[in-house]
Amino acid sequence: MTSTVPDSSHQQGHDPDGGAEQARPLLEPSEGIPSVVVDEPSLRAAAARLAAGTGPVAFDAERASGYRYSQRAYLVQIRRRGSGTHLVDPIAVPDLSCVQDAVGTAEWVLHAANQDLPCLAEIGLRPTTLFDTELAGRLLGYERVGLGIMVEKVLGFSLEKGHSAADWSTRPLPEPWLRYAALDVELLIELRDALHGELAAQDKLRFAREEFAAIAAAPPREPRPELWRRTSGIHRVRNRRQLAAVRSMWTTRDRIARERDIAPGRVLPDSAIIDAVLRNPADVEALTQLSIFSGPRLRRTARTWFTALREAAGLPESALPQAVAAGGDGLPPPSRWADRDPVAAARLARVRACLGAIATERTMPVENLLEPALARRLAWSPPAAPAAPAEAEIVAELLRAGGARPWQVELTAGPIASCLPDPPELPDPPERAEPPEPPELPEPPAGPAGLPIGNNLP
Repeated sequence: MTSTVPDSSHQQGHDPDGGAEQARPLLEPSEGIPSVVVDEPSLRAAAARLAAGTGPVAFDAERASGYRYSQRAYLVQIRRRGSGTHLVDPIAVPDLSCVQDAVGTAEWVLHAANQDLPCLAEIGLRPTTLFDTELAGRLLGYERVGLGIMVEKVLGFSLEKGHSAADWSTRPLPEPWLRYAALDVELLIELRDALHGELAAQDKLRFAREEFAAIAAAPPREPRPELWRRTSGIHRVRNRRQLAAVRSMWTTRDRIARERDIAPGRVLPDSAIIDAVLRNPADVEALTQLSIFSGPRLRRTARTWFTALREAAGLPESALPQAVAAGGDGLPPPSRWADRDPVAAARLARVRACLGAIATERTMPVENLLEPALARRLAWSPPAAPAAPAEAEIVAELLRAGGARPWQVELTAGPIASCLPDPPELPDPPERAEPPEPPELPEPPAGPAGLPIGNNLP
């Protein structure tokens, strides 16, 4: 079927929280499934067609995250008006710099750009300007921002969803997968145009442009520290010695997975790491008695995993990991602020409430309004309080130094500055004089049999 876009009533003024009309299934690319580019002459021909096209260029990449250790691209999809869709095999032709030259400074359109830009950069593709349809959806207040649901809500078409988690390192790629891949960029430019109109209508176009520019200019991301702490089930581990064992097994698994380019979970599942650490087997034979290690594949490598456990058991106390990791910003986890610094915890609560109110008013997630780490840093170590007019500018300078974009600084610096000061401590109440002791009453006279006289008989 052809991929004509629905009329403008489906594109402009859309209610992000409202339901979409009955979506029409998009079953075939409008020009059919293109042949995969697997050699230099075909790549140069595709680049020439892209150069002859007009307007923004849609990009997408397919990886094999659940199957391979690397995050490299195994298929790249490119589409431009007047050019059609191109599917490129970057394993067969790993240098796509001629495509970069062909599109020049044209705007790139991607969905969730942060996921694809690193693997595209590895093959010579880097945008100068971009439009991220997922991020645009967030800024517009859409609750669900996956490509399929966005195309459905904004354009009225439903996309096939069956091959997103496929092993894209497979060769040759099956035709249904290629159809799915081509459809991923079929309407990406039309989606960009519709969201651009919505951003303008909500007066958020400047916000989006600043966000897109920051993504395009961002340097490669640094690896997260202590990734082993993200092992599923690690919350069941109770002491530092067991944490060291998790770290040792995780590090061994990571080395093997990297050398073999296999997803770590396919080398050894997280559940096996946690089970071995908690059971603490006495020898290799005891390890293979555990259910996860009893199969032939893991039995063959059992000595490797037992060695990792023994290495952790032999570490001195000084080499054991801390029970709780510091936050990614070097601060304690917010859940522990109340114990470490109750005043800072109260300050963070005020800052979060303030940002939450602004985000609600602007109809966007609070994490897009301001990076949570920036808010935590200001709450933990607020600037010294100067004269009142300068407070907002000092906060603004700290936000800019932390990477906040101008629109974020504009919306948040003043409100944050107003809620950072701690309330004055209340003076201790004056000591109250103890009331005087009541005078002792005389004993009532006794009657017959020693009972008191009066109406107090039982």
